[in-house]
Amino acid sequence: MDVSQTLYCGHYNNKQQILLVGEGDFSFSLCLARAFGSSTNITATSLDTRDELGLKYKDAKNNVEELERLGCTVVHGVNVHSMNTDYRVVRSDLYDRIIINFPHQEVVRGFLRSGKEMVKDFTGDIHVTHKTAYPFASWNIKDLGSEIGLFNRKMEFEPLQYPGYSNKRGSGSDYDSSFPVGEFSTFMFRKQWFSC
Repeated sequence: MDVSQTLYCGHYNNKQQILLVGEGDFSFSLCLARAFGSSTNITATSLDTRDELGLKYKDAKNNVEELERLGCTVVHGVNVHSMNTDYRVVRSDLYDRIIINFPHQEVVRGFLRSGKEMVKDFTGDIHVTHKTAYPFASWNIKDLGSEIGLFNRKMEFEPLQYPGYSNKRGSGSDYDSSFPVGEFSTFMFRKQWFSC
């Protein structure tokens, strides 16, 4: 494989330094790594410990092992509210993309605050993919970003662009099962937009 070639998976590519947080079974991180042929540009994290992952998700252990073989930095026990002070994920050159998929409501505000400190100034994006139909529309995710000085755009999230990704409930007694997503989009936040 030509390492100078830019390889894409949905909205992401192998030239971006990517931080994924709140991963369940790590299937989203793995779909990016497989598309790129490597995951040296990816840091993938979970709130769960490695042992907890094995108990909760049947595919997590194999997914994490494959990610690590592909060069991914995998970090467990990362809290999105304080990730900007977690030496295991903080980078001096900051991230191009910071991503969370289908977070719980109380997570979004803390994720955006921490992410703002970890993403590049004019070109870095913070992505929150979430349901947009009732009652989730009332979360006003875009306004949460505005409250802390982030500008927002909304873009479509096309599941077929992410082969192998399976969303997970992550809590309750049935955490390893997928849930219906219905209408959803990716909210893309940036510190500043430039119009062309």
